[in-house]
Amino acid sequence: MNESQIIQELQFKAVRSSGAGGQHVNKVSTKIELTYDLDNSTALTENEKERLLLKLANRLTKENVLLLQCDDSRSQHKNKALAIKRFLALVKGALVVPKIRRKTKPSRSAIQKRLNSKKKSALKKSNRRKPNVD
Repeated sequence: MNESQIIQELQFKAVRSSGAGGQHVNKVSTKIELTYDLDNSTALTENEKERLLLKLANRLTKENVLLLQCDDSRSQHKNKALAIKRFLALVKGALVVPKIRRKTKPSRSAIQKRLNSKKKSALKKSNRRKPNVD
């Protein structure tokens, strides 16, 4: 994954934001809409594209375009930086290949410790009972 090339492929659109800001909101387009076309990307390999298609399926449009919006700040530049940061974190997280779990057997000493602790607790509980007077 080539971050600088991916960032160049991003497309941004400034839109009027809702929320706090008073009259400022009505005049300035501070909200950023980030779009990334996954199919036409040259920065990703085919394997990476397939992985992203699987992992981000619920976030992609029918045309395999990833949409992100950011209107946290009143500044368009800050929103753009935040959107890029979120996008890169999302892509990096989706590209992580989980480690394959291998079955392991507990060691002999671990089994022995467990059995000894069970015996100890059983003895402790049996000692709590009333003595059997026959």
